Amino acid sequence: MMPNRFDALPTATWPRLRALLDGHAAGGEVINMTIGEPKHKFPEWVGPTLNDALGQFNSYPDNNGTPELRGSIAGFLQRRYGIDLDSDAQIMALNGTREGLFNAVVALCPTGSKVLIPNPFYQVYTVAAMAVGAQSVYLPAHAQTGFLPDLDALTPAELSETSAFFLCSPSNPQGAVASAEYWARLIILAETYDFKIFADECYSEIYRNAPPPGALEVAARMGADPERIVVFHSLSKRSNLPGLRSGFVASGRKNIARIKQLRAYAGCPIAGPIQHVSAKVWADEDHVVANRQLYCGKFEAADHIFAEIQSYNSPEAGFFLWLPVEDDEAAAVKLWIETGVRVLPGSYLGQVANEQNPGSGYVRVALVAPKEEMQRGLTLMRDCLYK
Repeated sequence: MMPNRFDALPTATWPRLRALLDGHAAGGEVINMTIGEPKHKFPEWVGPTLNDALGQFNSYPDNNGTPELRGSIAGFLQRRYGIDLDSDAQIMALNGTREGLFNAVVALCPTGSKVLIPNPFYQVYTVAAMAVGAQSVYLPAHAQTGFLPDLDALTPAELSETSAFFLCSPSNPQGAVASAEYWARLIILAETYDFKIFADECYSEIYRNAPPPGALEVAARMGADPERIVVFHSLSKRSNLPGLRSGFVASGRKNIARIKQLRAYAGCPIAGPIQHVSAKVWADEDHVVANRQLYCGKFEAADHIFAEIQSYNSPEAGFFLWLPVEDDEAAAVKLWIETGVRVLPGSYLGQVANEQNPGSGYVRVALVAPKEEMQRGLTLMRDCLYK
């Protein structure tokens, strides 16, 4: 007999998109603007640094992250957020954040509890809840609430059963930033109702103006219990290294001890040479600044192209556009068969809750292609969908 815990899962995002579009011929030269796969150059010294450490492939890697790597991550957190964490007890290396997001739920969330998830969302959040028999509660994040969950809409009864609250800031797909005040309100709720905040901050270094505040940063200012916050970061977006599969989780000592305990049995450590490279990448900020400037230039170009489209919302951070359309699947098909531009229907990132999917009526557009190609794709998109 097969387990049925995942029977309710819909078809995954990318097979679903292929089923929608691949039966139609592209209407022009293909421009793929669906997946958030960074294409800017990573630092030139990554290759030589990796080569210097190839001998480490001959040894089992440190399961929790080498002292060098964890120390470098602690340095990043201190520079970026002004927080001082114990690199031995409060930081653990990850094979990308998806692994950590899943395992944190397994390690820290009781069966039968509720896990609150912004809607739309990164799909691993709800799969992790299913894995432990927790109930996913989908919180609409739409334009009226600044594309973040409305904290005032949460009820005491709901919060008292909550074990974890996922929040991605800057958000995927909308590019909204949780302010320090928003984080503080959420932290107060977490302390009042005894739940943890899983802060997915993978897009934290791609912003247009002020650096987005971090959950641990705000918690430290408040004097809040660090066990309330579990923060996830990655080199994928920050450093254009999605194939490196390198990130980290940081939290209080008790949380990290439980996550380490699970990983000792079921985790897959990062290869030694990758850890060596990652330590160097976390320690360098010059390439991060250059990367951010490239994205700022792309957002300026997007703002110019959509300047006359009243419904256009220019995002604060991240590298996606969240464009309103009448019917997201129909718009994606029309765009594909008429222009060859490929985008993702927003409903594929959301879940129907209270008879509504907050992702419906939007398409997500990734600004990862070279700037000239991106501009051409956005211009075709504007002329096809909005004129």
